Amino acid sequence: MPDEHAAEPAPPTVTEVAAAAGVSAATVSRVLTGRVRVSTSARVQVHDAIARLGYVRHRAPRRTDHQAVDLPMAAVVFEPAVRLFRDGFCARLLAGAEEELSRHGVPLLTMSAIRGTVSSATRFLTDGGVGGVLLVGAPGRHPLAVSLAASLVPLRAAGRPELAIPYVDVDNRDGARQAVEHLLLRGRRTIAMIAGPPDSPAAADRLDGYRHAMLAAGRQPLAAYGDFSTPSGGHAAAWLLDRTPRLDALFVASDAMAAGALQALRKAGRRVPEDVAVVGFDDAPLAAFTTPALTTVRQPVEDLGAVTAALLLAPDPAPENPILPTELVVRAST
Repeated sequence: MPDEHAAEPAPPTVTEVAAAAGVSAATVSRVLTGRVRVSTSARVQVHDAIARLGYVRHRAPRRTDHQAVDLPMAAVVFEPAVRLFRDGFCARLLAGAEEELSRHGVPLLTMSAIRGTVSSATRFLTDGGVGGVLLVGAPGRHPLAVSLAASLVPLRAAGRPELAIPYVDVDNRDGARQAVEHLLLRGRRTIAMIAGPPDSPAAADRLDGYRHAMLAAGRQPLAAYGDFSTPSGGHAAAWLLDRTPRLDALFVASDAMAAGALQALRKAGRRVPEDVAVVGFDDAPLAAFTTPALTTVRQPVEDLGAVTAALLLAPDPAPENPILPTELVVRAST
């Protein structure tokens, strides 16, 4: 029988990270702070070791309210700047964060994260010039995300990350459940899904919610994958139609992909919703203007940004990772 009182394994140390990376502890420290030039190969080895061991430095004590107000917050978006300004999701999330921070007199700095600027970005974000960092769309092994996760800077992600850091997320699984149950209530029998990229936690959660809802109803799941873009939704819908001609419903993991699916259905001569019902996810502005208007799962994007920002401001934030509810918005596509 296992010993219930056995001590939990100690968290990994800098020395252990150094040993796993095959470098010195001083090199690990330099990589974490970004203050000293380190060879690319050594930096990659350190980041890999940190991600593999799950190393996280203990956070520094929170600043007082007065100190926090004196410092800006930084939002780091892991997308190229050109996509950042085109992406409605990011714009809405940052608007929510900015509005919450502005109520406390705290400015929000926004920057995109590209691999060529990791050292300078790490230096800027960990030198004490910002009161906290809000991560948006952080890939698990991105060197900047790994460095920030191991640093002392207050940190929280908008959306569940792959790294073990605090976050705020929306209930993607329950949103998928709502979509599937709505289609079942509409009498649809063969419900397929166009899922997002497998390496996206949000996409994985939506796919998991879809599968559970289908199996609970005694139906067989069937999924194709896109990359959240409109063309990928069209390609995935065409593939599903070819594989399952009797398909009569689609749940799509983003409204942009759903717009592509609607185009593919029109091209195939399928009427929406008479032949195939379609549900998207996001309730992006475009959802109300597709033909027909898109039934979709609304996620509270502005609230996601606001709650994440509020937790960064809190002198002693709650350890829980809040999950915000989603809501089905019914329009003409179902």
